[in-house]
Amino acid sequence: MKKLFNQPLTVINAGLSSFADNIKQAGADAINLSWQPPANGDKQSGLNLASIVNDPIINQANELAMSKYLASQPVLVDVMLAKEAIEGLKETKRILHAGPPIAWNDMCGPVQGAILGAILYEKWADNLDDALKLIQNNSVVFEPCHHFNAVGPMAGIISPSMPLWVIKDNQHPSNPPVFCNFNEGLGKVLRFGANSQEVLDRLDWMGTELMQAMKAAVEQTSGIELKPIMAQALHMGDEVHNRNAAATGLLLKQLIPALLNTSLEQSKVKKAIEFIMQNDHFFLNLSMAASKCMLNAAKGIENSTMITVMARNGVNFGIQMSGTGETWFQAKANPVNGLFFPGYGVEDAAADLGDSAITETAGVGGFAMASSPAIVKFVGGTPQDATNNSHLMQAITIGSNPAFTLPALNFTPTAAGIDARKVVDTGILPIINTGIAHKQAGVGQIGAGITTAPLSCFVDAINALVKKKNS
Repeated sequence: MKKLFNQPLTVINAGLSSFADNIKQAGADAINLSWQPPANGDKQSGLNLASIVNDPIINQANELAMSKYLASQPVLVDVMLAKEAIEGLKETKRILHAGPPIAWNDMCGPVQGAILGAILYEKWADNLDDALKLIQNNSVVFEPCHHFNAVGPMAGIISPSMPLWVIKDNQHPSNPPVFCNFNEGLGKVLRFGANSQEVLDRLDWMGTELMQAMKAAVEQTSGIELKPIMAQALHMGDEVHNRNAAATGLLLKQLIPALLNTSLEQSKVKKAIEFIMQNDHFFLNLSMAASKCMLNAAKGIENSTMITVMARNGVNFGIQMSGTGETWFQAKANPVNGLFFPGYGVEDAAADLGDSAITETAGVGGFAMASSPAIVKFVGGTPQDATNNSHLMQAITIGSNPAFTLPALNFTPTAAGIDARKVVDTGILPIINTGIAHKQAGVGQIGAGITTAPLSCFVDAINALVKKKNS
């Protein structure tokens, strides 16, 4: 003991950093350990977490869920109209939206504007006033895309006459297909709530000529594997959420030869190719659908704490967890910290919005930012911040995905398989990079940035799993 106190001593301080500061001011060495009680300090939630944190049954369930996710092979196999692909859109006036369930009166401006635009596109009403009356008369049903195995960016609107990509899992052929809409490009677009005649005319073309071209092209292939495109794009500077320039180019390499083998008019083929070439985000929707497909393979594993859905509707953030099925756990969406276009600021922004957080749920997007240093010019921060985010996510995941590797990190696999236990235990929140929509319908995108999932969603999910496990 005497020898111990004759040596230089360093204090490790856990908790308030002011204690460490006082020790340093007194001339001693102190290291401050950033720590906070799990589960936001809620005692019962902390006890629930403790009861399963090293549970071999939970660990085994997570290993199974993770293995199914890793084995998944999403393949683009077809293009269909939504009313042909999704049973629930055939007869009822139903419109699908991003994020967890939400009532019309609670929706944010961009989602309401996009829904009104979809009603006009479907010709259920002749003008915006009549479209609003339809809604007020409860003549239109709204449900999340995820309830129909679909995803959509930002407002995420899918209505019956819209074209959808159809993605199947070749490794799990009994799983139902996943659907996503076509990406409209940037500017005044439906997914940001715009509903002008220009927007409707573009949607009409996309639902006819562009759909015909994409369907014909896909039919010329034996299916387009999406996982290799995502993996290669990560090596070319994408993170396949907010940056899809490389992935869109790789998709075009397969679409163009296929299009040239069709009997379509050359002018229509040319217009389709030009549209895609002018839209670096074209692959985004396919990236989302591929991520959904991979995570669907991990759904419904009893006792698993692996997160299978993260989604936002512009008001609330919702998650689903493998071991609790399709139950939503929701909290108010966190604000987005980012860069705004000139003339706009945080007071103009809608809350976090869109199904595109499914990419982070699958281990890309914000989790793979180290592969895309250029993304910081869009969402803010530095290349080192992007690398740090990719490192940090390893602390809250079950494992990693060897199919998706990060060149900047010596080809380290991306962190994957968000474990709700680790989120609640560490307080480290899943990183999401995202576009920022104006809070008013139709203004469009006003910036991009970084946000996180709210902790309380994961606390609620753990509490629900423990209750289910003990019942």
